[in-house]
Amino acid sequence: MLFRNQSLPPEDHLRLARMFGPIEDRKKDERQPGTGPEVSLVSNETGAGVTDEMDLHTLHLKANQQWHIDSTFMPVPSLCNILAAKVVTTEGGQTELASTRAAWAAMPEELKQKIRGRILGHNYRRSRERISMELANLPMFNKWPAQRWPAVWANPVNGHEALFIASHVFEVEGLSPAEGDALVDELMAFCTQPQFVYSHQWQVGDVLMWDQRATLHRGMPWPYEQPRTLASVCCSMTASDGLETARKAVSLAC
Repeated sequence: MLFRNQSLPPEDHLRLARMFGPIEDRKKDERQPGTGPEVSLVSNETGAGVTDEMDLHTLHLKANQQWHIDSTFMPVPSLCNILAAKVVTTEGGQTELASTRAAWAAMPEELKQKIRGRILGHNYRRSRERISMELANLPMFNKWPAQRWPAVWANPVNGHEALFIASHVFEVEGLSPAEGDALVDELMAFCTQPQFVYSHQWQVGDVLMWDQRATLHRGMPWPYEQPRTLASVCCSMTASDGLETARKAVSLAC
């Protein structure tokens, strides 16, 4: 969903997100007692200007230019992300969304059979290794143990299936590393064909949100000397969103 011309201060951003589920709090173990989750800024701005193109922070932003679903590497994945545009660039910097539900519905049965019933291993570090080993070695990318999730999720309300895949995938259970990587690449290529992709050109005041269970997304490059700031709040999945069904599928596959 897209809402334009919105003023969304942090307290309202958090209040909106709580309408959809618990706020994801990746820094819970770092916060002072008595403080709550905060709005995250996806930004290359600092108090001294913008980060250099090869700065580790900028490389982290570049890692987000890989197709992914937020938080598949966490014990509780994200249900939705609510992004609000604060500072936008004169060119580039789009956010692209790909429907893995529409892609799954259109996918040839032969390809579906390669992945249906399989379990995928997800790790935050994996997506950062593709960009920089120095980046991947930072503590924030090694904070959570690898997570295992079914490759295909069904929406508990309407039963529609979608592929649950991301750049964080490091393993396809039952396949060799080479076979697994090749299959993930094939699935990613299918899901991100133009007919399944929406490319959003940001305007200040835009608020964009989506269902993470059925949507890949990525940022697009921009001239890094230009500042770009998006405010982000993710909501965590609950049992009613299909979380326990997914966990049960993993346990049965063991």
